Amino acid sequence: MSGAGLPDAGALAARVAALDWPALHAALDADGYALTPPLLDAGGRAALAALYDEPAHFRSRIVMARYQFGRGEYQYFGYPLPPPVQALRAAFYAGLRPLAEAWAQRLGVADRYPPRHEDFIAACHAADQRRPTPLLLRYGAGDYNCLHQDLYGARWFPLQAVLQLSDPEHDFAGGELLLVEQRPRQQSLGHVLRVPAGAAAILAVHERPVAGSRGWYRARLRHGVSRVHAGQRHTLGIVLHDAA
Repeated sequence: MSGAGLPDAGALAARVAALDWPALHAALDADGYALTPPLLDAGGRAALAALYDEPAHFRSRIVMARYQFGRGEYQYFGYPLPPPVQALRAAFYAGLRPLAEAWAQRLGVADRYPPRHEDFIAACHAADQRRPTPLLLRYGAGDYNCLHQDLYGARWFPLQAVLQLSDPEHDFAGGELLLVEQRPRQQSLGHVLRVPAGAAAILAVHERPVAGSRGWYRARLRHGVSRVHAGQRHTLGIVLHDAA
């Protein structure tokens, strides 16, 4: 495996740990999503995007049109994950775990989340979810991703991150991140996110608690990508549970 020029895993983990997590939690509570400041410089973004053309890093490749998922393609990393991808996974889990615990309590969910990500992954494997889910996505002109949820099995973590590896100011046009929230007895609410280069969008994977007049209710969310009009768009998806 090559992976030349990849960002330093320790520095990247420290950058994620130093984020303003209370503010991010507040945004996720309010809207089901939050945007971080840039975490990757141009060199780090390019090195991660370049992994797409090194098949040894991946366990499978999905051409979206074949499954009517949209247009474009993505590849799931295999174990062992590249060090910066593994570091991002553990660091985002640590930052998001307190909110995941709070959401589980509000919704009456029995699942709890151990302090270390490696122990959560061990629980996934014990439930026969053994395939890693971090992925690299590549979109060209005319490509898009239909609304979906990244669940992959009965055991799942309620939040995930999507890192923008391409620069929306220079590398591509269109290709906004879409988020649609379905609310009981109300019309759906949509968000269109233009994620800056190197920044991460943190999203609710499936549902989130929303305060109502009779307590907490479940708002369900799906996400996708609008049509890319020109250029090429790469993103890195950091899903925190493994797949069956």
